[in-house]
Amino acid sequence: MPKFLLKRWHGQHIVWMFVLLIALTAIIYMFKWWLGLTAFLLCGVMAYFTLQAETAFRRELNTYVGTITHRVKKAGNEVMSGLPIGIILYNEEKRIEWHNPFVAKMLGQDSVIGESLFDYFPDLKNKKDKAELLELKVGQFIYQVWSKPEERLLYLREITEQAMLAKKYEDSKTAIGIVMMDNLEEATQGLDDQTRSLMLAKVTGEITEWAQKNQLYLRRTSSDRFLILMDQKALRQLEQTRFELLDDVRDLTIENKLPLTLSIGIASGAEQLTELGQMAQMGLDMSLGRGGDQVTVKVGQRLSFYGGRTNAVEKRTRVRARVISHALRDLMKDSDKVIIMGHRFADMDSIGAAIGVLKAVQVVGKEGYIVLEGVNPAIQKVMETISADERLHRWFITPEQGMQITTQRSLAVVVDTHKASMVAEPKLLQLTHRVVVVDHHRRSEEFIHDATLVYMEPYASSTCELVTELLQYINEKLSMEVLEATMLLAGIVVDTKSFSLRTGARTFEAASYLRRNGADSALIQKLLKEDLDSYIERSEIIKHTETIYEHVALAVAEPSRKYSQLMIAQVADTLLNMTNIMASFVIAERPDGLIGISARSLGQMNVQVVMERLGGGGHLTNAATQTDGTLEEATNRLKQVLADMQEEEGLFE
Repeated sequence: MPKFLLKRWHGQHIVWMFVLLIALTAIIYMFKWWLGLTAFLLCGVMAYFTLQAETAFRRELNTYVGTITHRVKKAGNEVMSGLPIGIILYNEEKRIEWHNPFVAKMLGQDSVIGESLFDYFPDLKNKKDKAELLELKVGQFIYQVWSKPEERLLYLREITEQAMLAKKYEDSKTAIGIVMMDNLEEATQGLDDQTRSLMLAKVTGEITEWAQKNQLYLRRTSSDRFLILMDQKALRQLEQTRFELLDDVRDLTIENKLPLTLSIGIASGAEQLTELGQMAQMGLDMSLGRGGDQVTVKVGQRLSFYGGRTNAVEKRTRVRARVISHALRDLMKDSDKVIIMGHRFADMDSIGAAIGVLKAVQVVGKEGYIVLEGVNPAIQKVMETISADERLHRWFITPEQGMQITTQRSLAVVVDTHKASMVAEPKLLQLTHRVVVVDHHRRSEEFIHDATLVYMEPYASSTCELVTELLQYINEKLSMEVLEATMLLAGIVVDTKSFSLRTGARTFEAASYLRRNGADSALIQKLLKEDLDSYIERSEIIKHTETIYEHVALAVAEPSRKYSQLMIAQVADTLLNMTNIMASFVIAERPDGLIGISARSLGQMNVQVVMERLGGGGHLTNAATQTDGTLEEATNRLKQVLADMQEEEGLFE
């Protein structure tokens, strides 16, 4: 800066002016010496005063710069002291070394130097040492904190008003819900008009009272449906109560032979009302697909389920089965070939259902194939039996063969699962847009959304039961081979534990139809027999069982042993037969390195919800999951989930 001022461009003209004056003086001196001498003296006087002026300028400049420096320092001190921004310096031990007056005012102390940072800002304990923006609450005020760990420095700015406005904006966002009496026809069947009206009036009154208590807008749209409007604040309150309306309505009609239950779908987080309405309907569909008597809440990307503590109600009409059967038959006729897939690590239900669908394809007169990725212990005996029958075995193909023969006009039928990631070959679904899903599991968040036809009934004992009903409407004169009927009946027997669990009237009707078509129960018993080594292996896991929550059996296998998923599931089934055991969980390492968890219950506990929190799924009484990590980590996660559920609403009904 000084060099710039001393050699500034506007000083050059003065130098040239003196050069010119000296030159002119010399010329004058040549003509008249006395006149030139006078001019020279005048030039000297001008040079003297010019030098004096330059010296004065530099002196005044230095004085001015010194004044500016003082003013800047003073302004900086005033800024540090007076700005509404807190500044804290701390040491490596997280103790405050210095802070500006705003921090003292904020904390209501004269000074907090030497105090622990965590005494005044405890929320910082759980934060990592990296530069980030945080929000902390101190007393009644909210502060935005900018952390700079490398300099051990904190900046704090009060944002209470902005935070309150943001919270108010979030609380006022609209949420739409649809309430449906999911088993109205079944619950009121056989009731006279007066009793039916009284029951509906009681239920409607209960729903209306619930809406008024929670400040919801309620509008009845049909005899069994209601529309509810609310804001985010009301929705959070409902989630905290875990939608007690479900229990209230069920208890209100408990004296009936079949209590009335509700299914609710609620959506929030979308900008457009039309999108919210679609999301709410999807939530209701998911609640119904999971068996009813529950609530599905979708807020943005978050999906939560509440309720689902009762078994799905068995439908009393075959109309849906007939409609689905006819639609499936038409799709088969309009396709060049049919590719049938079950889930990975196929079981008896998956194989039996696939064989049943293959029979329907052959009756329609089309070409059908069953995709099987490999033989596992659960189906080894079955596949050995099928291999002996060339007429049936030749229709089994590998996933690679399925990829080669599938075209845009092919029909893909997925049985015993509705998750694209679990089918034998997920890529095959991308080769055709014609997909049919037949499943009996409760619907989960992951779903084959672009399916042309979906037949999901959680009330069914097995997928084999659903396929058996469909076969009865494909062709009235349909006749089955003994092995085909036996495989379907075997799937039902396995999934119902020999008709002891999840068995309804429709289950026995399907079994009766298969027996009339030649199903061999003796062959089923032969297929389900186990060897002595498997029994001993199962006992090795059972001896490590502990009882928790009085009625829950938890068995954790030894870390050095690996067990098949089938073996883990069999142990869970065995534990369920023990006295005073209402639910069982078995954790063991599988041959593929994953940790397998199988869960079973008698219906008093919804093990599907437990497994969903661990990344799996299944039924209310039968569920499972696979996870990475160690046996100890999996056990701790399961125990934590059970503890959370016990605290939230209890483990048992």
